Amino acid sequence: MDEPPAVGELTPPDRTLMGPGPSDVHPRVLKAMSTPLVGHLDPSFIEIMEEVQDLLRYTFQTDNKWTIPVSGTGSAAMEAAIGNVVEPGDTMLVPTNGYFGDRMASMAERAGGDVVTVDAPWGQPLDPAAVEAAFDEHSPDVFGFVHAETSTGVLQPSVPELTDIAHANDALVIADTVTSLGGVELRVDEWDIDVAYSGPQKCLSCPPGASPLTLNDNAMDKVLNRESEARSWYLDISLLEGYWGEERAYHHTAPITNVYALREALRLVAEEGIEERWDRHLRVAGALKAGVEGMGLEMNAPEDFWLPSLNTVRVPDGVDDGAVIQHLLDEYDLEIASGLGALEGDIWRIGCMGHSARRKNVSYLLAALGNALGEQGAAVDVDAGLAAMSERF
Repeated sequence: MDEPPAVGELTPPDRTLMGPGPSDVHPRVLKAMSTPLVGHLDPSFIEIMEEVQDLLRYTFQTDNKWTIPVSGTGSAAMEAAIGNVVEPGDTMLVPTNGYFGDRMASMAERAGGDVVTVDAPWGQPLDPAAVEAAFDEHSPDVFGFVHAETSTGVLQPSVPELTDIAHANDALVIADTVTSLGGVELRVDEWDIDVAYSGPQKCLSCPPGASPLTLNDNAMDKVLNRESEARSWYLDISLLEGYWGEERAYHHTAPITNVYALREALRLVAEEGIEERWDRHLRVAGALKAGVEGMGLEMNAPEDFWLPSLNTVRVPDGVDDGAVIQHLLDEYDLEIASGLGALEGDIWRIGCMGHSARRKNVSYLLAALGNALGEQGAAVDVDAGLAAMSERF
C-alpha cells in the first residue's frame, strides 16, 4: 500500500442498548476506563485486584477464595470453568433447553469429556426429576446448567434441588450465570454451586473483557490434581492461580482498563446493595412485561420461570422480526435482538439489565416498538401498553 488508509475520528452511534448484551454502561464505569494505566504487577494494581476479588465475592454471594475476573469475554470464563474442571474421560451432564447448554456441550467435548444430556424443551426449565433420572442413567462426574438462559428468557428455579442431586452423586456443579449475576437472585454458597462463571456486559453494565469466575475448594482441588494439564495454557486456572492468588506471579498481561471498569461496575453493585439491585431488576422488568402485554403482545416464557433480565417476546403473525429490529436501529438508535437457534424468527430478546433497567428506557422501548409494529400493520395499542407500564411502576 502506498497511502495510509484515511480513517476519521471514532464516532459510533449513541444507542440505547436493550438487547441481550451489552447493556448501557454507567458513566462512572466509562470514566474509570479513562484513568491512567499502571503495570499489571504494579503494587497499586495488586491492591485493585484484591478489591475486585472482594467485590466479586459479594456479588456472587460467596466466600470462595478462588474468585477472579478471567481476561476475556464471558465465553472465556465459560471455557476456563469447563476446560479446567472437565478432564479427558470425565462425563459431563448438560441441558438441552437452550443455546448455551449446547455451548457447554461443545466446550466439554473439546476438553476431552464425554457429554450426556438431560432433556427439556427450549423455553422450559430443567425438571429436578429429569436431572435425577439422568444421574441414575449416566453417573456423570460434572453437571452443568444455565441459571438464566439468554436464548429463551427462562430462569431456572429450584437450583438447590439440582445441586443436592448432583452432590448426592459425587458430581461437581458448574452454573452459567452470565445473564443472572447482579440482576436476579443468585446465592453461590447458599445454593451449593461449585463453579459459576459470568460476563460483565449484562447485568453488571460493564464492557466485556474481564469476566467473573468463582470456584469453591472442592472444584479447585480437582483443578489442581488433574491427571493431565488443561488443554488451554491461557485459561489454565492452576497457572492463573499464581497471578490472582497470594504469589502474584506473572502469567499474562491483564486487561488493566477492563479491570478498572469491572471494579467500578462492582462498586455500583455494592453501593446499591445486591438484594436492592435484584429488586430493581424485578420491578423495572415487571413494568416492561406489563407494557408489552398491555400492547397486545405475548411473552415467550411463562410467569413461573420468567427471566426479568432478558425478556423474550413472541413475534406476531405476519410481522418480519428483522425489519422491526432494523427500524428500531434506524429510527430510534435502539437495540433489541432476534431469537437464537430453535427460536430464530419467533421471538425478540429484550434486555432489562444493569444501567439499562430504568423507567425511561422502558418507556422509550415500548413507544418505539409500537411504532415499528404499526409500520407493518400489526394490531398493537401503544397507549394501553404505556398505561399498563405506568400502573405497574
